[in-house]
Parts: sequence; structure tokens; C-alpha cells
Amino acid sequence: MPDPLLKVFRRIDLCFERGEGSWLYTEDGEAYLDFASGIAVNSLGHNHPHLVAAVKAQLDKLWHTSNLVRIPDGERLATRLTDACFADVAFFANSGGEANEAAVKMARRYHSAKGSPERYRIVTFAGAFHGRSLAMIAATGYAPYLEGFGPRVDGFDQVPLGDWDALEAAITPQTAAILLEPIQGEGGLHCLAPETLQRLRALCDEHGILLIFDEVQSGVGRTGKFFAYEWSSIEPDIATLAKGIGGGFPMGVCLATREAASGMTAGAHGTTFGGNPLAMSAGNAVLDIVLDQAFLDRVLETAQLLHDGLHRIAHDYPDIVAEVRGTGLLQGLQLHGETAPLVELLRIHRLLAVPARENVVRFAPPLTVLPEEIGDAIRRIEMTADLCRESQREKPGAQPISTNAALSVDPCALPANAGARL
Repeated sequence: MPDPLLKVFRRIDLCFERGEGSWLYTEDGEAYLDFASGIAVNSLGHNHPHLVAAVKAQLDKLWHTSNLVRIPDGERLATRLTDACFADVAFFANSGGEANEAAVKMARRYHSAKGSPERYRIVTFAGAFHGRSLAMIAATGYAPYLEGFGPRVDGFDQVPLGDWDALEAAITPQTAAILLEPIQGEGGLHCLAPETLQRLRALCDEHGILLIFDEVQSGVGRTGKFFAYEWSSIEPDIATLAKGIGGGFPMGVCLATREAASGMTAGAHGTTFGGNPLAMSAGNAVLDIVLDQAFLDRVLETAQLLHDGLHRIAHDYPDIVAEVRGTGLLQGLQLHGETAPLVELLRIHRLLAVPARENVVRFAPPLTVLPEEIGDAIRRIEMTADLCRESQREKPGAQPISTNAALSVDPCALPANAGARL
């Protein structure tokens, strides 16, 4: 019988029955070390007892009411999130793409409400990933995502990372905001330096436009702070979260200052499922863990172990690895050749990783990953690199596929104090 699933995913022939912490188990009991985390989603790992208990308790009470009535757990989650960051208000959605759509609408409405409806354009950056809706693929600007879907949604101007002249030229009297990821996950683990974020903040202030950070992949503790932008000492006007905030339960959130959200009046935006009681119980349970400073300190410690291990691999296998990229528990290896063979060999060694653009293999383990599991993963990567090297020796004439030209932004290292507690 033909598979009825729409063929938009290149699924591998692998499925799992259960998970525990950093591990996934097949029906046959084979254990895989999960350094993909559902693409940086399972922030507390699999089957975390506190998260499971919170969602199970809510399952027995109430699943859905709609936003026509108050949802107390949503009010509590919004308060906890805004208390923990720059924001004054929160809008709950179901995904990162929806959260980013809300952010773009908010920025446009902000200027319209102030008498400048012509200010609707958003500046974004090459290498971005902001979602899969028609507007967000336009914001992303990646040709394979745009192909075949008709005219590109208007209102997005994309510039290369690090090209300040191009950025200045892109800002016009029609510009409403700059939208970017502090760490480009899908784009190849490019990190923006604190000085870059500071300069962007000053540029937005100079031109009277809003600064939006997409922290769908980099937020919720993945860099050792709740938001990645916190390493820069500046604040955005709007920021989005998803992935890790639900710990595996689908949810997103758009956070904003009251000023940035001032145009969003009753009826300006909405959602049927966003902010439902089940999602809110998951979000509050995640914050119970991730907002603890001791927890974030442990993230930095394990991140330093991953950093050191990957750099050792880059040193020992320069014929395979071009460089280490990323920060916190979102790091990876840029390869001289294609990622697919290495990712497949990693699976043979029962280690899950995620490919990204620019020939980068991403490692995004749960924030709860144990030090010994980091060591285990590094050993599996080394064994995989040995296999790759042997394969190259068997084909002495073969040349690795070159990577794309590096963008004019230095990949960031861990913050200087990341390993201070080791």
C-alpha cells in the first residue's frame, strides 16, 4: 500500500518507541544518543519527570477553551517570561514560524498606528531561517524554499551578514524593522558577535525602527543564558521563542515591549490553539527548570566539554573538519565535504545529529545532557571520523567537496567565562 504521508520530508528508515533523558530507543531496544533533540526542541530531554507530571496533570483537567476566555496558566507563563527578560507582553502561538509572523505584523502595525503605514519593510540576512509560511520563506530568502510558490511575498529586503554598507543601503523610509537570529542555526551555525548586536541596536535607534530577535533555536537556555542576545548587553524590541520553550510540546511565543506592541489592539491578531492549557502547563514546567541559575551554570559546563571535544576532533582530523562553529549546546563541525555521509555514519554509531547549510553538522543535545554523555558522543564522532578517513584512503584520487564561501562574520566561540566552573 502506498504511503499516504505527503513526501515533503526525506525521512530515514528509523523510528523510536520511547526516550529517556538524552537517549532514544527503538522497538528492538537499540539505544541512540540523541544530539539532535528533535532539532533543538527537547530542551529537558526525553520523558523528563517534572514535565511529564505537569502535562499529565493538565490532561486530566482541561485541554482547550480558546482565547475567548481567560487561561490562568497562560497569564502565569506570560508573567514569568516577561519578568525574566526585556518584554512587557507575550503572545502565544503554536510554532516558531507563527511567532515570527506575529513579530512582523507587530512591527508593521507599530508604524501604521503612529501614522506611517508606508513603513512595512523588514530587513533580514542571508543564511536566515524564520519559518515555512509564505511570508517567512520570503523573510528567509533561501532559493530552494521559494521555488515554485509563485511571487515572493513583498516586504522583505535581505542583505549579507557583516556587510554594513549593504545594510545601511537597505534601510529606507519604508523600513519597519530588522529581523535576525543571534545564532543562525539552519544557516550553518553563524553567531553574531556582541559588538555586532550592539551596532545593530544603535542603527535601529538611529533610524527609528524596531529590532527583532528570532531566538526560536538559540533561546530557552541553549547558550547558558535564557536568551542568546543576553551575552551582548543590549535588548531587542521584539523577540520570538519556540522549540525548547515547550520541551517537546508544540508552542511558540512572541515577546515585546509595550511600546513595540502598542499597535496590536483587540482583533489585530489571533490564534485558535495558541496558549492552550496543555501548552501552558508544558511551558511553565520548562521554566521551573531552565530559569534556575544553577541549571544554566551546568549548561555552560557541559557546553565547554562539547566545545573542547569538538575542537580536539577538528585538530586531529583537519582533512575532514574545516572548523568548529556555534556556542553553548548548539555547536557543530563544518566539513570539507558533504554532511550526509558523516551524519549517516554517526547514525551507524548510534549518535543522532542534524545537518545545516554550509556543510555543517549540528549537535544540539538536551540541556540536561550529562558530562559522561558528552564524552560518549565525542568518542562516537571520533570513530566516525576514522571511518571517513579510511574511506578517503581507499579512494586516493577523491577530493572533498568544497564548502561555500564563509560569510563576513566570524563564528563565535563560547563566552570567555563559559568554563569557569569546571
